Amino acid sequence: MSCCHYYALADGRESAFSIDISSITFGPGVLGELGEHARMLGMTRVALFTDKRIGTLPFFASARESLHRAGLAVAVYDEVRVEPTDRSFLEAARFADEGKFDGYVSVGGGSVMDTCKAANLYATYPADFLAYVNAPIGGGKPVPGALKPHIACPTTCGTGAECTGIAICDVLALQVKTGIASKRLRPSLALVDPSTAYTLPGEVVAASGFDVLSHALESYTARPYTARAKPERASLRPMSQGANPWSDVGCEAALKLLGKYLERAVGDAADTEARDNMMYAATLAGIAFGNSGVHVPHGMAYSVAGLVREFRPRGYPQEEPIVPHGMSVIVNAPSVFRFTATACPERHLHGAACLGADTRGASSADAGEVLARHLIALMKTTGIPNGISGVGYDSGDIEALSEGAFAQQRLLTNSPRPIGKNDLAGLFSGAMRYW
Repeated sequence: MSCCHYYALADGRESAFSIDISSITFGPGVLGELGEHARMLGMTRVALFTDKRIGTLPFFASARESLHRAGLAVAVYDEVRVEPTDRSFLEAARFADEGKFDGYVSVGGGSVMDTCKAANLYATYPADFLAYVNAPIGGGKPVPGALKPHIACPTTCGTGAECTGIAICDVLALQVKTGIASKRLRPSLALVDPSTAYTLPGEVVAASGFDVLSHALESYTARPYTARAKPERASLRPMSQGANPWSDVGCEAALKLLGKYLERAVGDAADTEARDNMMYAATLAGIAFGNSGVHVPHGMAYSVAGLVREFRPRGYPQEEPIVPHGMSVIVNAPSVFRFTATACPERHLHGAACLGADTRGASSADAGEVLARHLIALMKTTGIPNGISGVGYDSGDIEALSEGAFAQQRLLTNSPRPIGKNDLAGLFSGAMRYW
């Protein structure tokens, strides 16, 4: 259901969309092929990125051994922080610069893959940290040229970072989450081995699964690429170009898989069929949003995660308070989709139907509520907190949350409806609690 009228052409507006994705190898056991793939990409000295927990697991040992069997020199960096910061990105970049590596491998979740992307960038093209960071927080400087080859090996069924040119972090001094976006950051190859997700706690599967869901729904309901001004030249066409017929394919497929397998994957770690399909959904949604871009729920999530005080979710490291990324996104989503549905109600209804909602007899006026209610039901059954109050916020935080979210203009301009600071305050208020 690509809604051809959604892409109606108009004078002075964009009339073309780009398709640009990573190479992907998917299937149980493909992590054992890592060394051969690295050698084929010309790597001889490899920086292997992970975090402390993953670095102790058998599949990480298998990945490292595969690189050694291929005759490659390997240096492990296991200091990746869950929910990276500007400081942790720079520490990783120092390791990369000192190691003089000709190739990078990341084995882990989105934090590991994003840290590896940033280390590759700053070691290859050194600059002040904020130079490459998205405007208006940073300078938005284009990445000057090609980076070293990077093989991304995801171990959570959620972020899709193996397919995107985006690296996200907290800027500590500003208490805001932001990122770097460039096609040149996209990994050279994604090795997606779903067996790495079999031992994940249900709470992690829930949070990462809702990240997939939000990627797909936001990409599907994003402002259409034809609503953008026609660029003066092809090189100015943005990576997050808006919804388009190509991204629609991945969004719809991912949403249908989520509707069938999300609750199963959270509820039963032994249900390998469900976890395999969640991993595949994550890759599909990563391809889609890496091509079209997400919008308001992700923009609001950066404030929710960046201003966290004491929340420590089960299933995650307890040393520091965090709101996991997928959780920080989905606690906003029902409020947002009630707001955006008027811009493209048929897409909101179709998204709800793909997820398994009963849309029979629903009108355009019902679209936002139908989708929001189905999301809330899924949140309840999978143990997601009750809105932003469930992760530690109250009405006194709305102004600060809105300020942080309003800085995410790269995401907000992808919304199907224009959105200002007052709108964000209303959305945060609506996201305070749902039941």
